[in-house]
Amino acid sequence: MERLTKRSQYLEVARGARTPRRGFLLQTAPRKAGPDEPASARFGFTVTKKIGNAVERNRIRRRLKEAVRLHGALAAKPGTDYVLVGRRAALTQPFADLAADVVGAIESAARPRAGSDDHRSRREQKRPHHG
Repeated sequence: MERLTKRSQYLEVARGARTPRRGFLLQTAPRKAGPDEPASARFGFTVTKKIGNAVERNRIRRRLKEAVRLHGALAAKPGTDYVLVGRRAALTQPFADLAADVVGAIESAARPRAGSDDHRSRREQKRPHHG
């Protein structure tokens, strides 16, 4: 499993698609890889200080990492970056359920969204075009 290491990488993924689950929020973005970079999927993990003290945050992060290591990395789409933002529910959620949620979120994020052909927002679509 390849990791995201720089803040700029996390910020880039934060602008991408979001898939919420009970124990975490999955953010995804296709990577702009160079010709010499491998196209494997990369993962990042974060838990905000609002969630709890360092012990709780680290436990959430470790549980999410292990779920990705065991199950999620196989479902990941090559050339995509993923960030899992931990939530408090990840502490008490049974590990099997957490791992299933990780796989389900990764697979859900890989599916094309309905209406994704038109990249303009609704506000832009309603504006009259003055040419």
